Amino acid sequence: MDLSSEQMAELRELAGSRDVPTVVALRARIVLWSAEGWRRKDIAELAGVVPLTVDRCKSRYAERGVAGLEDKRRGGPRTQVPPRARARVIALTRMSPPADSGLSHWSTRTLADRLKRREGISVSWHCVARVWREENLKPHRSQGPESHVRLV
Repeated sequence: MDLSSEQMAELRELAGSRDVPTVVALRARIVLWSAEGWRRKDIAELAGVVPLTVDRCKSRYAERGVAGLEDKRRGGPRTQVPPRARARVIALTRMSPPADSGLSHWSTRTLADRLKRREGISVSWHCVARVWREENLKPHRSQGPESHVRLV
């Protein structure tokens, strides 16, 4: 890999900087060692990575320069609980389970199962627990069946 003196200086600065993430400094070192003529296998061993990582660092630097050494931006977080599912979790939580279920209150798993079987809303029990936390719902601490609406 042939680099200009400016590129080498920029990579050396990155490799020794405390202001960049460690992984960026490591990638800069990998590109530097490659430009100095080190073998791919030796670079991988010295950096503690697999040889494929050495190839990736070199090709990303060749394509995009220093920007190629930084982590790729990932997509933003997706909506964890769709609004329709959230509304149904809240509504069902405020109602008592069906009388034939033998339950005094909902658990996260039984509520998630009911939503999936009866309403076609697929949510995990983790999602139910998240909604309960966010809405401060505590069905296990209810005053008893008379304080809830009976679900038929």
